[in-house]
Amino acid sequence: MLIALFQGVLRRVRQVWLQFRGLRCHGRCWLQSVEIPRNHADIELQAGVALDCGVILLSTGTATSSPRIHIGSGTYINRHTMIDASERIEIGAHCMIGPFCYITDHDHGTKLGLPIAEQPLFGSAVIIEDGCWIGAHVTILKGVRIGAGAIVGAGAVVNRDVARNSIVVGVPAREIGLRS
Repeated sequence: MLIALFQGVLRRVRQVWLQFRGLRCHGRCWLQSVEIPRNHADIELQAGVALDCGVILLSTGTATSSPRIHIGSGTYINRHTMIDASERIEIGAHCMIGPFCYITDHDHGTKLGLPIAEQPLFGSAVIIEDGCWIGAHVTILKGVRIGAGAIVGAGAVVNRDVARNSIVVGVPAREIGLRS
């Protein structure tokens, strides 16, 4: 009982500390050992968001006036998932995202003669609509929209849009059915 109380206080202190550093948090959130290396003000969390141990929210580039990462109310992101934004990643309300996922909205340039690390990023927003379930070890690439209520099976690589209420699996992800 005492340990649970201590952990609750620690989560609350963590939220206040991150808000002090610029995180936009609209209501109470459940934040375990979350890592936000920079640009705290580029991240917006709605009430009831839960981020488990090892979640990384990475905003690349100079700070912006509008959030690059937006996570809707009641969404749960499981352990060791990384959200890597240079443009915009929007996750809707009441989504579940499994452990060890990677969500990005950009790629590096690939021109010959210049090291990859020195090349510009090319990005396009990622939108995950309300009520989606993203399985473990899923990779979601730039420019993708995942429709409301969709399910993405474990290990999938999503490189194109996913229709509302559809079920997709595989590499690359392909539709295998619809929720009924």
